[in-house]
Amino acid sequence: MTFLGLRLPVLLFIFLAIPFLWLLWLGVYAISPGPPSAAKQIEVLIPKRTGLSAIKKILAENRVIKDDPRFSMLVKLTGAGTKLRAGEYAFEPGQKPLQVIDLLKKGKVLFRPVTIPEGTEMEMVAAILAADGWVDLQRFLDLARAPEILESLGINAGSLEGYLFPDTFSLSREQQDETEIIQMMVARHFQVFNAIVQNTGNDLPTLSHHEIITLASIVEAETGNSEERPLVASVFLNRLARGMRLQADPTVRYGLKDNAGPLTQKDLKNPTPYNTYIISGLPPGPITNPGKASIEAVISPAQTDYLYFVAKDESSHHFSRNLEEHNRAVSKYRKSK
Repeated sequence: MTFLGLRLPVLLFIFLAIPFLWLLWLGVYAISPGPPSAAKQIEVLIPKRTGLSAIKKILAENRVIKDDPRFSMLVKLTGAGTKLRAGEYAFEPGQKPLQVIDLLKKGKVLFRPVTIPEGTEMEMVAAILAADGWVDLQRFLDLARAPEILESLGINAGSLEGYLFPDTFSLSREQQDETEIIQMMVARHFQVFNAIVQNTGNDLPTLSHHEIITLASIVEAETGNSEERPLVASVFLNRLARGMRLQADPTVRYGLKDNAGPLTQKDLKNPTPYNTYIISGLPPGPITNPGKASIEAVISPAQTDYLYFVAKDESSHHFSRNLEEHNRAVSKYRKSK
């Protein structure tokens, strides 16, 4: 056999072997464990609009994968090049590159619980969310007052005060923006409200949805004692039915620009739209975001003839049927403080 005859099979073998060896080289990498780590899980944030090379760098710097060009090759070979999703991820140490790519492709992001306490005002809701970087504070507040957002959510009001339901929400970074978080909180409000109405039946107070939430927000601000909320609600509903002013201190405080410190007589005479010592009926909207118990208290109040209440201590009130009895209670409990 001539030299040329020997050379052709060798060249053919090399030509066929190179792709096989390349795939073998890539395959070994694909199923090889990532770098070891003492951590139980490695949390990594992939920002929005991050390209493949930057994603690879972030993962390598956090020791999720080795700094190896084969990662990018593997992503492209599996067709995941444009499908890797932003977000916060929790990786187990030693995960294989194929597993890492699968997590990023499916968007199996890390969800974190965020709690908004009952009775939190809208601006404080924004502050809680902004403190951990979930939202931009000003953008959240701007959207919460935007007419187009309110209209899209079916809320006829000046803001979302009262409609950002206080609850624990599971949020994922880079997956949810301010609008989506607002929609989630408002959807939860309507879910809870509709369930309460459905369970109550037809015996509802003659108030609109907005009026119920407004009064519930006042009940929420007046007492943290869940057992007393139906009684507090009955007082306000009785006063409304008799055409009496609500005279609720929390509404006065809400209407003041600087509402820190104890209220003064001057404050009680300040003619804001929320001063229920001056205006008749309910204020124009909620003064906080009420929880389920306060909404239930307004929809199903205690059946009483109480018209007044005064704090006995930090957790309970004395309820009175007339002004004379109320004045005696005020004298008694305020002297004891």
